[in-house]
Amino acid sequence: MEITKFSIDGAQVKQQPLTHALEQNGFVLAEQWDYERVTYDLKINSPEKNITYYLRLRGLAVEGSVEKGSALIKLMPPLLGKHYYPHGVEYGEEEFPNNVHERVDRVLSKVEEDLKEFQD
Repeated sequence: MEITKFSIDGAQVKQQPLTHALEQNGFVLAEQWDYERVTYDLKINSPEKNITYYLRLRGLAVEGSVEKGSALIKLMPPLLGKHYYPHGVEYGEEEFPNNVHERVDRVLSKVEEDLKEFQD
């Protein structure tokens, strides 16, 4: 599920402050990066048995190199997904509980605020 109600979409931020701000909000730099793309994931546990949700922030380097940690990253719309064992995370139009939506809104509002001082 693509989340479009935050100004994160399209924001441009230097890679190092972006990584720092996202790590402070519980995201981890996922291993799905290359020279031009970067991905950060936040794991959201659920009280439901064997259910885990993921909030993903993706970005593209508009200048510099992700590998060197010096890129200017343009963020794409955040994605909310649900993990299906053993197949992986589905980021389509899944059904999400209200408590997951509320947590995502809180996290993205905080990230949005934290990134304002670093945006180009």
